[in-house]
Amino acid sequence: MIRTRESRRQRGFTLIELMIVCSMILILLGVMVPIYKIHVLHANEAVLKQDLYNMRTAIDQYTQDKGKAPQELNDIVTAGYLHAIPKDPFTHSAETWQVVQEDNVMETIDQTAPGITDVKSGSSLTSTEGNAYSDW
Repeated sequence: MIRTRESRRQRGFTLIELMIVCSMILILLGVMVPIYKIHVLHANEAVLKQDLYNMRTAIDQYTQDKGKAPQELNDIVTAGYLHAIPKDPFTHSAETWQVVQEDNVMETIDQTAPGITDVKSGSSLTSTEGNAYSDW
């Protein structure tokens, strides 16, 4: 059986065709990977903002209900204001949250001991907005 040029061409792709397809895939990957990384970063920033909001709200509710500020973050978990301390999306740990303790006694509540009034990220990275995550 004699093989013609047409039958050989139908068996597969030429080297040039494969190189063109691989080049197109690499170009698409080169464009898509940075865009994907930016979307992941924005998602992590949104998670950080939501976690900070939830923890600050729980600290405020604890302070209002108990008449004193929590002494550590686990106090708001044991009191049932949060299910668990969330992980910081940039440090990937629940242990790196930086707590802000105020020595001033609040005028609206009869507090006798200082406690946690705010919480911040323990990350040293800079956000897409240009400020540090620890300043949020």
